[in-house]
Amino acid sequence: MQCLAYLSKSFSNLTKASLCKPTLKGSIFSAYRCSKHMSSLNLQTVSGDPPQADVLHKRKFGSRVFILNRPNVLNALDLSMIRNMTPQLQAWNESDLCKVIILKANGKKAFCAGGDVKRVVELANRKKNGEVGVRPLQFFEEEFQLNHLIATLDKPFVAFMDGITMGGGVGLSVHAPFRIATENTIFAMPEVNIGYFPDVGGSFFLSRMDGEVGTYLALTGSRLRGVDVFLSGIATHYVPSQRLSHLEDRLSELESDDHEVINAAIEDFVSEPQQNHVYSLGGDIRKAIDRCFKGNTLESIIDALTKEENEKWSKEVINTMLKMSPTSLKVTLRELRKGKQIVITDCFKMEYKLVQKFLEKSDFIEGVTALLVDKREPKWNPSKLDDISDDEIEKFYFEGSEKHQLNLLNIRSFENYPYSRFALPTEEEIQKVVTGETPDAGSVSMTQQEVVDFFLKDRKAKIGVREKVLEVLNRKTTQIDGQEGLKWVNDIKIK
Repeated sequence: MQCLAYLSKSFSNLTKASLCKPTLKGSIFSAYRCSKHMSSLNLQTVSGDPPQADVLHKRKFGSRVFILNRPNVLNALDLSMIRNMTPQLQAWNESDLCKVIILKANGKKAFCAGGDVKRVVELANRKKNGEVGVRPLQFFEEEFQLNHLIATLDKPFVAFMDGITMGGGVGLSVHAPFRIATENTIFAMPEVNIGYFPDVGGSFFLSRMDGEVGTYLALTGSRLRGVDVFLSGIATHYVPSQRLSHLEDRLSELESDDHEVINAAIEDFVSEPQQNHVYSLGGDIRKAIDRCFKGNTLESIIDALTKEENEKWSKEVINTMLKMSPTSLKVTLRELRKGKQIVITDCFKMEYKLVQKFLEKSDFIEGVTALLVDKREPKWNPSKLDDISDDEIEKFYFEGSEKHQLNLLNIRSFENYPYSRFALPTEEEIQKVVTGETPDAGSVSMTQQEVVDFFLKDRKAKIGVREKVLEVLNRKTTQIDGQEGLKWVNDIKIK
């Protein structure tokens, strides 16, 4: 839930294959420094213009629209914006006149580049000095409440992720049933860079991504761009940005709040297949990610990386990780492993507990102060992975008691997203068809084309299905000896 300018420096040495190459040098940071913290109005308007709300509301026929309106600071999320959205979202969810809720943003660069961590750290320092006022924990509490509310709405919720979508911006979008990526989308969860951990439900959605992709993204802070945000499952649809206004008009004209109707309308605007596009986390890179990041300790992950054949890639990944806060890395890995086993409400509650521990004792304040205020390299404490044990992490951050409990706005929960059918099929779904665990799929020894045809029918010829299924089959299956059918294999190749 962070503003993310510091990424440019942290990832300057990563390759295109690892998706960590900087493209936003200075832009996010320089914009964020101008932020007017916790303001209910956006005062950074042209001289003479009246101030505008940080989040605008719009009604058009059956649609209700939130517009994030802090483009000068890349729509960084603060407490006033959360308080602007939450009660209105509750009201629209109960309205018979509302058929669909849309979230989008003003500005050409960002959907939402993250949360206002500088303000949080400022409040935390004031509290340590005995000053009274807004608790630093208040932001996280109300942010998580809003994130969970979006995840459990009755009304269809569509997020236009057109631009930088990181941290707090991910929390506003990733739990929605409909998540639209464009050619401008840049996704990342790079909290470990500032001595923090992936929050806003990161323990839930990252742990449920294909293979170990979520673990890789969390521990390296790597970015996904454009269509890759769709192919990874972060987005449910890929729509060129010039079509978004027409899509919004179409959604506003619908007289139904049925999710299937909304999905069909969005599908009319998606991009045609990109024939020459190669998924940046597919192929050999993806095999290496799954091999290396399946470990349950940082030490085992780094050890696996040292044994990879692609030494250039593995060394860059290791060097990137070793620059992060050791505490944050270990907490993040354990958070994801635990998150995969629990429901979404428990994930938010676990993260709320972790927030309290990080405000009490962690590298979070040092990371934000060093990278976003003093412009220097952070001094992590401890500075090495060997200096803090997994038992210490477990006892303090996960087993220790917390002063405050997270009270969510409703009690709804689930183990997996209820509207996942609107996204591309997951690797687990594809595996079950190949191995015969899906009753409707038919033969156990299906050919590659038969598997593709099954998912095209299941997803109603959704664009992107063929490409996603073929990438998985080419990487995870071999042909059964003497037959045309496929056999699922687990790649364990190491140096």
